[in-house]
Amino acid sequence: MAVFTKISKEEIEQYLENYSIGKLISYEGIVEGIENTNYKIITDKNKYILTIFEKRVLPEDLPFFMNLQKELVAKDFDCPLPIENNNNSIINNLKNKSAVIISFLEGEKITQNSSQHCHEVGSVVSQFTNITKLSKLTRPNSMGYNTWINIFEKCKKTTDPSYKEYFEVLDEELLFLKQHWPNNLPKAIIHADLFKDNIFFTDNKISGVIDFYFSCNDFIAYELALTINAWCFDESGKFNIENYKLLLMGFNSNATLNEKEKNSMNTLLRGASVRILVTRLHDKIFHPNDALVVPKDPKEYLNILRWHQNNKNIKI
Repeated sequence: MAVFTKISKEEIEQYLENYSIGKLISYEGIVEGIENTNYKIITDKNKYILTIFEKRVLPEDLPFFMNLQKELVAKDFDCPLPIENNNNSIINNLKNKSAVIISFLEGEKITQNSSQHCHEVGSVVSQFTNITKLSKLTRPNSMGYNTWINIFEKCKKTTDPSYKEYFEVLDEELLFLKQHWPNNLPKAIIHADLFKDNIFFTDNKISGVIDFYFSCNDFIAYELALTINAWCFDESGKFNIENYKLLLMGFNSNATLNEKEKNSMNTLLRGASVRILVTRLHDKIFHPNDALVVPKDPKEYLNILRWHQNNKNIKI
């Protein structure tokens, strides 16, 4: 979350006239994150989040993201609920940009995760996909293999020699993934971005999940692979076996992987590493000097990728 679009109290009050969520008491910009503009707004009825969508989220994808959250809430999954205005419209316009109001989610993000947190996260992955594998909503994965290739080719245009190591590793790994990527694995809508900043906790229990703007139809096992990489390695790329065991235990409390999924997991873990690595590499190379946020270090995911390359028989 971040604040790229500045709005005044009067502009918010005027916007809220089209809703039945009460009179504005206070508002504040949320400065965390990198993609959209977010404000916490408090009315005399409740707390809400006002999101103004910036460049990355395509307007044509917004109905999918909003309807997905509505379906999840209807199935008692803890996530923000999009709020309709008085014309029964969820996606509206503010300062010539698409905007939505969603319910406020209580809880806090964690910075240091324990094995207990990982058990909770594993459980929420299977809860989520158990619901979404029955959904009729569809959206292709816009961050799949072809996109990795396109991002990587752009990265290779840099003249900075310090990235040579990354390019050598990725050249080989992308060829491996093209040859070994599985097919016909069980699918669902996956969140595809279950990092620590998108999961809230209260008393070490998950209170909800936010930020569904990478959600798409893809392999359930790929969602698990993305989540393992995000929660079972530290920032240096060191693997935490206890976190891994508890995350799998949490997942298995609601679902199980079949043999083909288990046999494909090393490849999926490597692909999940590449997906984050190439985007971090891109953001590092092409980081604007006047940017409001510091890009995340791609070295972390280079180390995670190498770990999976050297540990192909980890027990699933």
